[in-house]
Amino acid sequence: MLRIAVPNKGSLSEAACAMLHEAGYRQRKDRELLVADPASGAELFFLRPRDIATYVGSGRLDIGITGRDLLLDSGAAAEEIMQLGFARSTFRFAGRPGTGSTVEDLAGMRIASSYTGVVQAHLAAAGVKAEVVKLDGAVEIAIELGVADVIADVVETGTTLRQMGLELIGAPILQSEAVLVRRTGAEPDPAVDQFVRRMQGVLVARRYVLMDYDIRAERLKEAVAVTPGLESPTISPLHTEGWVAVRSMVLRDDAQRIMDDLWGLGARAILVTDIRACRL
Repeated sequence: MLRIAVPNKGSLSEAACAMLHEAGYRQRKDRELLVADPASGAELFFLRPRDIATYVGSGRLDIGITGRDLLLDSGAAAEEIMQLGFARSTFRFAGRPGTGSTVEDLAGMRIASSYTGVVQAHLAAAGVKAEVVKLDGAVEIAIELGVADVIADVVETGTTLRQMGLELIGAPILQSEAVLVRRTGAEPDPAVDQFVRRMQGVLVARRYVLMDYDIRAERLKEAVAVTPGLESPTISPLHTEGWVAVRSMVLRDDAQRIMDDLWGLGARAILVTDIRACRL
């Protein structure tokens, strides 16, 4: 059985469970901690997102879904093997106006964060010595309460920082998102490879749609230039002489523009269909 670590709560959990469902794995019911899925040859363990890299790095579990920030902060012997495209965030320093403009300006200051491993590694890489204060949450208030001079935290819109009278300092520390992790140096495993293919199939299915349309044969070359597909489109003759049917995968975000272009070439019966799953 492939042992998979899945976030049990928070921003990572819902999106991770949805992706696993689309990949064909059983869903969790009633806050179960373990879901057996013998049809897929897998067991899903629902754990705190912050603990997942540790379990995977220890070899107790084969693969896991967590955030890049949590992976790096853990110090576990685990590595990122695939980006999953959700739960994106930016990790930044912030302080009161005039505190500084670069990471070098933070030398000797107290920096509060829930991600002390990430912060310490970033400071070390920049050659900056500072005191890192670990807090479990709500670090934005740390400066007001005199616990720290600077904070390091996930920034989405920056609204909370502005409300606290803080501004960003320096370049981003880290760009994070949900990732698949595996124990560093783990031996190749066909079950892991199959899991990765399923997840890749979900990402492709979310990014592409199938487009079908009819076009006169003399305009086919122009139409194919608009919808080249991943390798090449499928072309089938129609009963009506001089017409062909075309099927091609196109980027979801470009679908409406492509339909406009095809209509201008004389294409008709243009249909767009969602892709539920795929393998490339």
